[in-house]
Amino acid sequence: MNYVISPMRIGDFEAATLLWQKSEGVGLSESDSRESVAGFLERNPEMSFVARDRDGKLIGAVLCGHDGRRACMYHLAVAESQRRQGIGAALAEACLKRLAAMGIHRCNIFVYADNAHGKAFWERRGWKERAELRLMQKSTQQ
Repeated sequence: MNYVISPMRIGDFEAATLLWQKSEGVGLSESDSRESVAGFLERNPEMSFVARDRDGKLIGAVLCGHDGRRACMYHLAVAESQRRQGIGAALAEACLKRLAAMGIHRCNIFVYADNAHGKAFWERRGWKERAELRLMQKSTQQ
């Protein structure tokens, strides 16, 4: 294995954000500010993870959190040059193991409808699309 998985810290924010910005299928918003991510990590300690190569460079990241009943993973991304090595799967598995240890039985993800690569990634790992559900959202800033 040419990488190490460890819990995400706020010190990883800049490198993770750069990775997410370069990754197709990841959409960032005002909810992904340093302050918002710091709050997310504080409310969900040891739930989000990063992957680093042998030189310590961040090559993968995922945010994960729960509300006590269900969880969500956000922004799973791996540097393009490091894909197809199991890093994304290892990051997702780290989240799922942590959730299971905390007694959280379900986890959700959001995949853009036009993100065929992302959808295929998750389906290969046993995730199922919930066609009977529709995402609805409203800004609190109105």
